Amino acid sequence: MKHMNVVVCVKQIPDGDQSSYKLDPSSHNLVRDGKLILDESDSYGVEMGLQLAEQAGGGEVTLVSMAPGSETSGLRTALAMGAAKAILVSDPALAGSDALSTAKVLAAAIKRAEPDLILTATESSDGYTGTIPVQIAEILGLPAVTFSKSVTVSGDKITVERQTEEGYDQVEVPLPAVISVTAGVVEPRYPSFKGIMAAKGKPVEELKVSDLGLDDASVGRAGAGQEVTGVEPAEARKAGEIVVDEGEAFQHIISYLERIKVI
Repeated sequence: MKHMNVVVCVKQIPDGDQSSYKLDPSSHNLVRDGKLILDESDSYGVEMGLQLAEQAGGGEVTLVSMAPGSETSGLRTALAMGAAKAILVSDPALAGSDALSTAKVLAAAIKRAEPDLILTATESSDGYTGTIPVQIAEILGLPAVTFSKSVTVSGDKITVERQTEEGYDQVEVPLPAVISVTAGVVEPRYPSFKGIMAAKGKPVEELKVSDLGLDDASVGRAGAGQEVTGVEPAEARKAGEIVVDEGEAFQHIISYLERIKVI
């Protein structure tokens, strides 16, 4: 493949660690006001896309993202890494979208880019559903491979080493395909000063829901098939039992295992 058009889905998340995240008290949705940054887990997909485009001898990476408030800070970071352009879907109608609605929006935006390959992270750092990559693939009618630790393109096929609990599976699928990559699949590059300056002039196409041929009623809270009815703090972990080993600690272990019916 002489020219490879790679789309990388990137999520822009609140700036700060998870302990600083806030939930809206009425909707229970994560508050996404202010500056958003590139999800670190997506930086691996961006780097993989850049490497594959370079290895193909020509090509480019297009970013696709969905974020409120026309936010582009996270996208600019990925553009500074070397991505050529970005598509941002930003629309108040998207507030409260569930995973499936998000996948529908991203899939519609991805189609506009006519990609040879779609790369995603396995899951976002602020949502952790892990469902969107395969939902996108299903909507687009494309093969999907998840938890990819190695990706190689040869002609019109892609070979993936898929991480499992016992090792890895080797999977080969035709292009185009949707591939979710694990953290560590590659080492993301740091944006150079030249890249940061160039990113300011790279195109970011901003779209509304209507631009994608979707109806407002099919996305956001209106289209969500689920509702968060309450949020409670996780139960505090109880203090464990400390046993001083004076030669018979194993008896305490045996007694405990008997109590919980393991033996």
